[in-house]
Amino acid sequence: MIPREARLHQPGIKTPRVTVGHMDDERPDLAELEPSELESVVTALGADRFHARQIFRWLHRRGRERFDGMTDLSRHLRARLDETCTITTPVVTSRERSSDGTQKFLFTLGDGRTIESVFIPDTPALTLCVSTQVGCAMQCGFCLTGQMGLARHLTAGEIAGQVRVLARELELQDTRFNIVLMGMGEPLHNYDATMKALRILAAPDGLALTPKRVTLSTVGLLPAMARLSEETWIPNLAVSLHATTDRIRHELIPTSRQQRLSDLITACRRFPLKHRDRITFEYVLLDGINDTAADARRLARLLRGLRAKVNLLPLNEAPGIPFSRPSDEQVERFARSLARSGVTVSVRKSRGRDIRAACGQLIVDGGPRAGSAPRARSAQEQ
Repeated sequence: MIPREARLHQPGIKTPRVTVGHMDDERPDLAELEPSELESVVTALGADRFHARQIFRWLHRRGRERFDGMTDLSRHLRARLDETCTITTPVVTSRERSSDGTQKFLFTLGDGRTIESVFIPDTPALTLCVSTQVGCAMQCGFCLTGQMGLARHLTAGEIAGQVRVLARELELQDTRFNIVLMGMGEPLHNYDATMKALRILAAPDGLALTPKRVTLSTVGLLPAMARLSEETWIPNLAVSLHATTDRIRHELIPTSRQQRLSDLITACRRFPLKHRDRITFEYVLLDGINDTAADARRLARLLRGLRAKVNLLPLNEAPGIPFSRPSDEQVERFARSLARSGVTVSVRKSRGRDIRAACGQLIVDGGPRAGSAPRARSAQEQ
C-alpha cells in the first residue's frame, strides 16, 4: 500500500492555499458535511440523530437552502440550526443556452470567484459537467481553463453544490442523470475534496448517485490514481491521453513531464475494473500534431490488451489556443484506423460551441494569459 504522504505528492504541480469567502464564519457549514458528520452536529445540539437524515434530504435531494423551509423539523430545532449553523451554496449568476440545447451556468462562490458548469441534455443521457477547481494547474495547451492557471481548489461542498443547484434549476431531482468531472480543474489534483463530494452525492438520503453514473476525468496523476484504485466507491475513469509519444505529450501537457506514457499505461492496466467496465481514453485531435496515421498505429499498440475505449475529440478552436481542428475527413481516417486495429472508438460530437461551453472552452476572470500556451512540435518534427 502506498503511504499517504507519497500518494498526495505530484512533482511539478504547485498547490495554492485554499481561501473561501465564508472562512470568517466559524459555524459549521452543513453543505460541507457527509451524513455521519451531520449527525455529530445535530446530536451536539441535543437533537435526535434521525433529524440529520431529514436535513440532508432537504439540502441535497430537494435543494432547500434555508432552515425555515425544512418543515418536518420543529420550530425550535430550526431556530437553533439558524443560530449555530450555516449552509453555503454556489449562486447562479448567468445562464446561457446553446442552439443544440446545451446550457452553461456561471456560479459565483463565497469569496467572489467564479466557475462554470454545463448541462448537456441528450448524450444520450442527461449529463451535468461540473468543476473541481477555480482554474487548473495542468497547463494543457489546447484548453482555455489550463491557460487560466490555478486560483484555488473547490471545497467538497462547492463541488457537490453545483450538482444540487443544477438539479434544482433543471428540475432533475426525481430524474436519473449522469455527472462528469470534466469542467474546470483536475479532479485528482483536488483529491480529498473531490472524493468527499462524491460521497455526499452518493449518500442514499441525497441524490444517491451510483459509480456507474459518475465519470472522473484526469490527465493521469499517478500517485492519486493509485489512491483512487483503493477506494470502495470508484467512479468511471477517463484518462486524458492526447498523444502517443512522450515528447508531444510533455509539450501539450507540461505537468506530465515527470512521467512517461508507459508508466501511465501501466497504471491503467493495474486499475481495478468491474465486469464489463472499461477505461475511457480521451484524445483531442490537433491538426498536424497528433492526428497522423503513425499516431493511430502507436495508439492502438499502447492500448493493446487493455479493456478500453477511445473517445476522439476534434479540437474546439478558440482565440488563445494555438492549434487547429483537423478536417472531418482526417478525423474519420484516424477513427477508422483505430477500429481496424480492434480499438473501440467513438468521435465525440462537440456540444455548446456557440456559447463556449464545449470541452476545453471553459474560462472565467478575463480570459487566457497572453503567450501562456505551449506550442507543440508538429508530427513532421517528431
